[in-house]
Amino acid sequence: MAKKDKSIDEKSSKNGSVTELLKNKQKSSKKKLQSNSDPESELKGKKLKSKPSGILTRSPKPEIGNEEQSQAVTKRLPKKIYEEELNRLHIELVKLQEWVKYKQLKVVVIFEGRDAAGKGGTIKRITQCLNPRVCKVVALGTPSDREKTQWYFQRYVAHLPAGGEMVLFDRSWYNRAGVERVMNFCTHEEYIEFLRSCPEFECMLQRAGIVLVKYWFSVSDEEQEKRFQERIQNPLKRWKISPMDLEARAKWVDYSKAKDDMFNATDIKQSPWYVVNSDDKRRAHINCISHLLSQVPYEDVTFKKIELPPRQGEIEYVRPPMQLQNFIPNVF
Repeated sequence: MAKKDKSIDEKSSKNGSVTELLKNKQKSSKKKLQSNSDPESELKGKKLKSKPSGILTRSPKPEIGNEEQSQAVTKRLPKKIYEEELNRLHIELVKLQEWVKYKQLKVVVIFEGRDAAGKGGTIKRITQCLNPRVCKVVALGTPSDREKTQWYFQRYVAHLPAGGEMVLFDRSWYNRAGVERVMNFCTHEEYIEFLRSCPEFECMLQRAGIVLVKYWFSVSDEEQEKRFQERIQNPLKRWKISPMDLEARAKWVDYSKAKDDMFNATDIKQSPWYVVNSDDKRRAHINCISHLLSQVPYEDVTFKKIELPPRQGEIEYVRPPMQLQNFIPNVF
């Protein structure tokens, strides 16, 4: 088995693509799999060959290339149109929220993409007018020493929604296919196992009644640099950029390859990836929210008419002297 592992790593480094590795391994192991089941061969070939009863079906769409190839050249959406449309969408999001509560739905939305692609800004616009007890945002940091010994998906499972809740993951379990692969934070075997098990994991969530929507925010090289420069120069935004962001910027091509391999393995019919062109933040906000609303069919659950009760009279109540209370200074 050790010799096989070494052979696999050598092929991986030559090909530069895990997808090609899986395909080559599948062809060479085809006859062996029919007679003797080799665990290593099964691990590499299962995604494309051994599909467990109807899952892991590749989404019938053209393969998605690099971000810079997919960006449409458009003018920035005018502010007035943006604000009017965003206000309309906020009303619809509130309706969706009430429907999720009413029907006890469980909704998970994943936001992935390069640094400064606009994930956080879009999440902010979605949650702006929603109840934080219903719509929650999860942005996990680096795993603790204990979490590193757990089943990889375990720390994310703890944040999955109960009935009547929506959870927005600002980055998710796909860290393993991106930053962990590029920065060598996981082993090659752990990475291959993730590509194999992730589609099965997501199908399991859906069978459990979870509505899963996955977004990839695509930003061009030029626009990302522009946003990084803004963060560096603006003291109010400098906290948004980290040494890891700069290192990732230097590894643009490596991240492009990792993203392509991730899509090839996890863009399946049951849980497809949806790409958001995000060079124009305003368009990205509007387009993403509009699409999200289309992914969760909902109805307008009319609010019950609210009537304020009469205020209780101040019977036998004496207000304490105001000078005994600590008021903040009146700056204005």
